[in-house]
Amino acid sequence: MMMPKSGVGERFTEFMEGWAHELEVYLEQLLRAVSINDHHDVEAEAALVSKLTQHHKGYYTVKWALAHEDVLPFFSQAWATPLEKAYSWLTGWKPSTMFKLLLSTTATSSAAVLVHLTQQQLQTMEDLRQKVRLEEDKVERDMERQHVALADRRMVELARLASRGTVSPQRINGLVEVALKGVADGLEKVVRAADCVRLRTLKGILEILTPPQCLAFFAASSTLLIRLRQLGGMRQRAASAAAAAAAAVI
Repeated sequence: MMMPKSGVGERFTEFMEGWAHELEVYLEQLLRAVSINDHHDVEAEAALVSKLTQHHKGYYTVKWALAHEDVLPFFSQAWATPLEKAYSWLTGWKPSTMFKLLLSTTATSSAAVLVHLTQQQLQTMEDLRQKVRLEEDKVERDMERQHVALADRRMVELARLASRGTVSPQRINGLVEVALKGVADGLEKVVRAADCVRLRTLKGILEILTPPQCLAFFAASSTLLIRLRQLGGMRQRAASAAAAAAAAVI
């Protein structure tokens, strides 16, 4: 029987708590920066954009290292609230949502990015959006193939052997271990592929935007991630409190 690798979920949960807290600190800096409309400090803006970029890259460095040990916890995501899980796409945010965030930005928001985009920027952004959508489709097809792999000939044959009782449990467990190792390797590749699309999307957007626009974009995207986490936590605590109250009545 394939045993779970100990500690991966717990270690990433601990990392995620620290990473999210740091993101909140960065968000405060971003909001202060985008509130200044005149006399932009180009060097300071570039430095803050670089810090945010490294912060996100660091997330994937840790994620990939732990997913290589055991990828399955990244599909259950014990560190995420149910609301965050509802909006998750293959263990993370969906790249195309970043374009929706940009397009939904208005002149009255704290991150009014599109108001200042040139026609060339808009066209380049649309080209990137279409490219990302194609990449998302490819990753989704790869995930579908992993679903099919769970019911391939080897797995079906293992099920038959186990049901007949003609092979020892130890032998069955060994065969299952090998088969599931292949499935886990495939899932790890899908996770990495999805994350690479996320990173390429982030890189592509930042290359199109000017430094002030990058700050505004990071402010908007960071706010979305943080608010979703906060709201999900509030709903989860409320549900737990309601369940405890109902149990007390019973």
